[in-house]
Amino acid sequence: MTVTEEAPPAAPVTEPEARRPSTRKRLVPYWLLLPGILWLVVFFALPLVYQASTSVQTGSLEKGFEVTWHFQTYWDVLKDYYPQFFRSLLYAGTATLLCLLLGYPLAYLIAFKAGRWRNVVLVLVIAPFFTSFLIRTLAWKTILADGGAVVDVLNTLHVLDVTDWLGWTQANRVLATPMAVVCGLTYNFLPFMILPLYTSLERIDGRLHEAAGDLYATPVTTFRKVTFPLSMPGVVSGTLLTFIPASGDYVNAELLGSTDTKMVGSVIQTQFLRVLDYPTAAALSFILMAVVLIMVTVYIRRSGTEDLV
Repeated sequence: MTVTEEAPPAAPVTEPEARRPSTRKRLVPYWLLLPGILWLVVFFALPLVYQASTSVQTGSLEKGFEVTWHFQTYWDVLKDYYPQFFRSLLYAGTATLLCLLLGYPLAYLIAFKAGRWRNVVLVLVIAPFFTSFLIRTLAWKTILADGGAVVDVLNTLHVLDVTDWLGWTQANRVLATPMAVVCGLTYNFLPFMILPLYTSLERIDGRLHEAAGDLYATPVTTFRKVTFPLSMPGVVSGTLLTFIPASGDYVNAELLGSTDTKMVGSVIQTQFLRVLDYPTAAALSFILMAVVLIMVTVYIRRSGTEDLV
């Protein structure tokens, strides 16, 4: 009787050397990312670090500024300019809500009802970008001028009586009031709301609407259960693209408002370019950035979606 020897275990099958990506090929994605990373470092990270060091400096432009870790500046800024912070967030939030209420129906019509006119309407949406931001804002000074058609219509409809009671306008006057600033913000940032909404709505499969109809869902139910939930990435993206720049805007407040409607962006601009108090301006910028960042983080988590368009 012979004993057969047990065959040795088979060697693991390895990928042929020719099919293994070379080190150079594995590094290609990192080389492609390098220009973008350098751009962020040079034009974002380094200025941010410089601003952070400026915010804890003391001195003057004549004698020079020196880093003394003077964090008291942050407390002084909050104590002196908290009305401007609150006003900026209020105006930006109101303009964002108005942009959503105005932009969603328009984006819906473009995505589902425009047909062959879709491209034409999209061009009309971005048409304001063909002119300067400053020119567009100055145009609203004429639109909202005292004795103009807009003010006359609002007076006829007694709208100004209500807004005057709310403190958003003055008697028979819109210009140089909070309402004028919010109108300017809404107009200038409305395209930033419409385009993400349109992109998100266009991705919705039309067969889902047909399926909802087959299940005897009414148009309102279809919108509430299908369309709006699926468009939430566009809603989140649009509100962020509107609220973040609007909260730091100063052009609309300067041109359409008054001393009582100054936003924190106006204070930062004044401190940097007129008063030349760089530490105060830097501290204002960092506090605004921190507040907006916290609000955005909470908003994204509460929205239930992290899929942004």
